[in-house]
Amino acid sequence: MLYEIAKFIHITGVVMLLGNVTATAIWKFFADRSRNPVVIAFAQHLVTLTDISLTLWGIILIVGGGYGALLAAHISPFEGTWLVYSQICFVASGVIWLFVLLPLQIRQARMARTFKDGGLIPERYYRDCRLWMIWGFISFAPLIVATWLMSAKPG
Repeated sequence: MLYEIAKFIHITGVVMLLGNVTATAIWKFFADRSRNPVVIAFAQHLVTLTDISLTLWGIILIVGGGYGALLAAHISPFEGTWLVYSQICFVASGVIWLFVLLPLQIRQARMARTFKDGGLIPERYYRDCRLWMIWGFISFAPLIVATWLMSAKPG
């Protein structure tokens, strides 16, 4: 029963993380395309809030539930190649999020505070948005690979 609970926690974290990453990218993309400073500033504020409430908690649940399931099943985290590679993918995505996406988000959030009441949006904001979207897709790819590896358990 402990294994099933841990696995449920792990899967809940995956749903939270992948759902938030996907939804945030979509509504931020459309908010930025509006070129409306009030809409963009609000969307950028929501990126910060959802990162704290969904992305961060999704990561915590994935790690806690995943390693909890391994402990409950008496499985080593290095037992199968699918398990090792899925962890490598998860960490790779996390490194990109921590060292590329998060700094970009912080910089965009600071800029957005300057135009939240309808001010001029600096070109640097849009440049950061493009980088955020590109690196977001790059960091999303290993999450998808990890999800497939965890589901299929190949080899």
